[in-house]
Amino acid sequence: MITEGAVLDIARQAIYTIIITSAPLLLVSLIVGLIVSIFQTVTSIQEQTLTFVPKILAVFVTLMICGSWLLNKLSGFMVTLWSNFSYYLSLGN
Repeated sequence: MITEGAVLDIARQAIYTIIITSAPLLLVSLIVGLIVSIFQTVTSIQEQTLTFVPKILAVFVTLMICGSWLLNKLSGFMVTLWSNFSYYLSLGN
């Protein structure tokens, strides 16, 4: 049976991996959204698609650039999790 500490450790590693892998996409979306908002304020253009389209394009480009790094981080976490699977099962015995 797996212990409480092991479950908390797995959860901590999972949350850390989620934060690290989502940070580049979220930061790019935030920066592009801020730039578009400043542009809309300066030009008094209030078009809804003006905020959506640049953000989605920027996130897509960031995903294309950082995709291999993201995949390596996620697959590394899964490999670590599955390679320790027998250890987690034997904790209670």
